[in-house]
Amino acid sequence: MNILFTCVGRRNYLLRYFREAMRDGDQIIACDMQTSAPGLTEADRAFLVPAIYDESYIPTLLEKIREYQVDALISLNDLELPILSAHRKEIEELGAKLLVSDERVIDITFDKLKTAAFLREECGLQTPYTETSLEAFCGSRQSSYPCVLKPRWGSASIGIEFPQSEEELLIADKLLRIKLKNTILYNASKEHFASAILYQEKITGREYGMDILNDLEGNYVGTFVREKLAMRAGETDKARTIIDDRFEHIGRTISKHLRHIGVLDCDVLERGGELYVLEMNARFGGGYPFSHEAGEHATACILEWLQGRKDIAQHLQYKAGITLSKCDRLIRVLDHV
Repeated sequence: MNILFTCVGRRNYLLRYFREAMRDGDQIIACDMQTSAPGLTEADRAFLVPAIYDESYIPTLLEKIREYQVDALISLNDLELPILSAHRKEIEELGAKLLVSDERVIDITFDKLKTAAFLREECGLQTPYTETSLEAFCGSRQSSYPCVLKPRWGSASIGIEFPQSEEELLIADKLLRIKLKNTILYNASKEHFASAILYQEKITGREYGMDILNDLEGNYVGTFVREKLAMRAGETDKARTIIDDRFEHIGRTISKHLRHIGVLDCDVLERGGELYVLEMNARFGGGYPFSHEAGEHATACILEWLQGRKDIAQHLQYKAGITLSKCDRLIRVLDHV
């Protein structure tokens, strides 16, 4: 089996987890737009691609899928998910299973305004008060400070601000609109730029990361939770695994209404004993290795499902109370691919 990882970036750990579950003869293939991407060093085969918004990006991918006889494709980048989902037919006609949820799921999870509406209206779950109108937010009784200011179509915590007052909010809003035009997020938000920024209630309390695992048909498998102890560059840096039935209810509810495939990464906040679901990312998140090390081997489950096997119980032996911390290491990157 040949698995292609796109936008591989720094996700070396994820490729290693897949390799641990692969059989002799299976291959890991990886691509990125830069030869300096550390993840390329973990692959059996690696190649460069244009930027995801380049018109030659998809044709390049299709050519390599054909050349390397790719059996499955996994994306590791939020911004790429809508692009790949929209080209599912071309990808799968070449024999590669696209492990990206359908366009409805990607739209709900990528558009943070639709995320809030989905959680509240379809799932009946609590989520922070959210507006796309600065005037409506400032005039609402539900608004308070500090608040959250962030891109509606966001990734990796780019552009998130926490204004402490209405005056600071007005200044931060103007600055973010200027900055947004100079980031990669502009491509995703330019068609609706007037409503491309969200104004949100800030929930203060414990923070959790949660993996909701579905099989490749969108059926619920399990929920795996870690309490975030420290963050770094928008990702979980230290965490402790937990098991709590309250999260199981949330996971089942989201799974039932969303019907995503594979891992759905969620952020959850706790205030006064109440849980608020903040965001959802339809991909492996930066917190996944904490759950994997505690027994959620979603990578092995995916490989089993790809080969038509249903018995995955041995890969899901999750344990609570395990505290883990990330650390950096140097990798000599590829000179060329």
